[in-house]
Amino acid sequence: MLTRRAPRARSAGERPVESPAAVRRIAALLRRGTFNVVLTGAGVSTESGLPDFRSNAGLWRGIDPARVASLSAFHRDPQAFYAFYQTRLAALAGAAPNAAHRAIAGLEALGAVHLVVTQNVDGLHQRAGSRDVVEVHGNLREARCAGCGSLRPIAEMAGPLRSGTLPRCAACGGLLRPNVVLFEELLPAVAYDRAAAACGTCRVLLVVGSSLAVYPVAGLPALAARRGASLVIVNREPTPLDGQAEVVVRDDAGAALSRIADEVASEPN
Repeated sequence: MLTRRAPRARSAGERPVESPAAVRRIAALLRRGTFNVVLTGAGVSTESGLPDFRSNAGLWRGIDPARVASLSAFHRDPQAFYAFYQTRLAALAGAAPNAAHRAIAGLEALGAVHLVVTQNVDGLHQRAGSRDVVEVHGNLREARCAGCGSLRPIAEMAGPLRSGTLPRCAACGGLLRPNVVLFEELLPAVAYDRAAAACGTCRVLLVVGSSLAVYPVAGLPALAARRGASLVIVNREPTPLDGQAEVVVRDDAGAALSRIADEVASEPN
């Protein structure tokens, strides 16, 4: 189940390591690591024009997510629920992978990243070329029937909504909904178990664009650190796990990851 926690500010004695020293250090960790995982949050996709959730311009500004993005909302007020997701789908239709997505795919191609775990539902990692992506919060490429559970292309939900009708499953007549994790729902077990197993065995966990405020995914970096992984955090704002990180970089995801990917590519094998 999705739960939120307020980020912890760094104490006066804690300071992020700054670029370019941080870039060289992260690149060295990635080159040495035999199994490296990237964990991404909404901050990776804001540079594609998709809003995050909790910033001043985020999706939850002035909106109670329990009223539009929860399982209860889907059953209680489907019109409000669908209106919210129509807005998200319209924004996603005009979005393209940005420098952060491309840099992560480039690191994967270089053999410096072996798995991407994402909280995002936009599919931009795959569109950028990442081949192995675990979507722990589901995706907006598919709709799922609330009755029989069958998966359909998201167009089968979006089309009827544009026509002003409720989207129904062709097989059982149940309502179609986005194949994403709603508030009040558990994460898909297969995806989360794979993410947890990867974070528990990786040598480097690179966290990018996540406030680390939504559990249970926010607990994965601490798991990785306990198991001996090098934890690296790239985020514009402080996170509750900064104190456990080996390297912290305060920068936009695209700029930071592009420099890291360039540094990895420039190092000798």
